[in-house]
Amino acid sequence: MQPSDFLEFDAGQAELGQLLFFDPILSGNRNISCATCHNPDHAGTDALSLGIGEGGFGVGPDRMPGTGGNRIRKRIPRNAPALWNLGATEVVTLFHDGRIALSDIYENGFNTPAQEWLPQGLNSILAVQALFPLTSQFEMAGDPGENQVAGAAYDRIDAVWPIIAQRVRAIPEYASRFSAAFDDVNGPLDIDISHIANAIAAFEGTEFRSHDSPFDAFLAGDASALSPRQRSGLELFYGKAGCSACHSGPLLTDHGFHALMLPQFGPGRTRQWDPVVRDPGHMAVSDRLKDAYRFRTPSLRNVARTGPYGHNGAYPTLEGMIRHHLAPEISFARWQPQLAALPDVPWLSATDFLPLDDAYERARLSSRLDIVAVSLSDQEIADLVAFMHALSGTASLRGRLGRPDAVPSGLDVD
Repeated sequence: MQPSDFLEFDAGQAELGQLLFFDPILSGNRNISCATCHNPDHAGTDALSLGIGEGGFGVGPDRMPGTGGNRIRKRIPRNAPALWNLGATEVVTLFHDGRIALSDIYENGFNTPAQEWLPQGLNSILAVQALFPLTSQFEMAGDPGENQVAGAAYDRIDAVWPIIAQRVRAIPEYASRFSAAFDDVNGPLDIDISHIANAIAAFEGTEFRSHDSPFDAFLAGDASALSPRQRSGLELFYGKAGCSACHSGPLLTDHGFHALMLPQFGPGRTRQWDPVVRDPGHMAVSDRLKDAYRFRTPSLRNVARTGPYGHNGAYPTLEGMIRHHLAPEISFARWQPQLAALPDVPWLSATDFLPLDDAYERARLSSRLDIVAVSLSDQEIADLVAFMHALSGTASLRGRLGRPDAVPSGLDVD
């Protein structure tokens, strides 16, 4: 990949975005930041199958669900996606279900849950995606009645963003930093949510850029960059195993949607008319039955560092996820709840695996499958895993700006 394959971002805006990314001031109760679930200690993820959002405390596998009236009401429905290379120009769709995409359906350049109420001035799809966790009750907004942000989210989605912008511009250091980073900001009152989102996008688009893996060195002509087992895995990936049918191109994704028959657990993204707790995938966006249980193909850049795997983190290891791809029907039947990396939440445990216990939902889910079983030996699977490790960045994994020591709000940094 070349610099021209990525959107250009302003360095000053990226430095400002770094602070915002780590600042809990953007959350309803000022207790969770973007970095809580996309943490540099876990390669931009939280290392959980389903995250612990607003109301929890701690980071990564040690994150706890809270206590008393502040405890979480439900788990985050899907696995926290890695942020690597989302600033690439080929990225036109985001989130596991594709609910954000480049489109002019609403005459603003994007198809999103905000529809025609999306703010003006957003400079990229990466900036658009930064807005939506702020509006989510269980991710960052909090419960209605707890704070002004959460209450506004139940009025209309775009009512959230002016409140957050006001919070940010009331902090003198942020006001001065925005004036320095944006030509159209001459004072605090000029700062709006689009400036905040554009700054976060600038940070994400530069901090999480990774194309310096051994695989990249191999493609550039260094035959010694891959070990013999990784070479074997590469040949399987592009040949017998059929991985490249979906994981193609520079980012190793076709950006499409596919049904893999992954077992469903957790709260899902149940719609009001769904008969049971479930996650219908892209169908919830497209309203087309053919898209039921289809999820976006993830990029495999840094995949060895960003488990658990699947849209809900169903598998803790690359080997497990590869074996599921090779024999989805067998793996679906054999999957066990203990494979899920879920912090103990006693008041939710009775409902965590309801979809697996519903015979009709299991039948619906298992009837949708877009991949064909492939027979590989244990050695060939091990070689594929070795190749996955060759997709990990080197210097880029250390980050460029990293974690700030402090943020202008004075709140704790995760």
